[in-house]
Amino acid sequence: MRWEDLLTKFAKRPLFHSSMLKIFPDDPHHIQVQLSRWVEAGKLSQIRKEWYLIEKPYRLKEVPSPVIANTVVHPSYLSLEWALQYHGMIPEHVFNPTSITTNRGIRFSAQKTLFIYHHVQPSFFTGYMQTAYNGHSLYIAFPEKALLDKVYIFLQRKEFSLDWLKELRLQNLGPFDCDRFRSYVSRTKKRGLTHAVNKIIEYLKGELE
Repeated sequence: MRWEDLLTKFAKRPLFHSSMLKIFPDDPHHIQVQLSRWVEAGKLSQIRKEWYLIEKPYRLKEVPSPVIANTVVHPSYLSLEWALQYHGMIPEHVFNPTSITTNRGIRFSAQKTLFIYHHVQPSFFTGYMQTAYNGHSLYIAFPEKALLDKVYIFLQRKEFSLDWLKELRLQNLGPFDCDRFRSYVSRTKKRGLTHAVNKIIEYLKGELE
């Protein structure tokens, strides 16, 4: 497999899994050696095990970090801080993608970005949509689920408090659907989550009056 052969097939879809290289007739060991050499030469970046990204200037399409986050851990969707800022619900710009997965929670660095994944039970892996993002397709939580995921993960470490909620500086709450927010709670038996959700809805309704 030559570098030119790889670019012919993957320059327009520069994020790829090594298993996709079976289209080439080369011995798998030889392909792996080539990948390692191209990583050392700066032509490729290894995002995580078996996932590679063609580096500039060789790739013909950019792959934003949220799209990388969706792709290299499956299943997963963007949520928590990153989704909250995407929906305009918090004032901060969140650079590092935060995701939910049914796999084990992990974090790793690639492309000068920290990718963060939190584990949930399969029954709680819901409340997300597919949307267009910079020429790609992206799976991201609805605003209500992004906030609930944030609460869910927080409750694994501490007790809920309105002071913590206020520190999020939630904004643009007009479209927020409290009924949808509450509906997701039945999918988990997380202790204290129902209580927290009721307190949050009471607080949000007060903010909207």
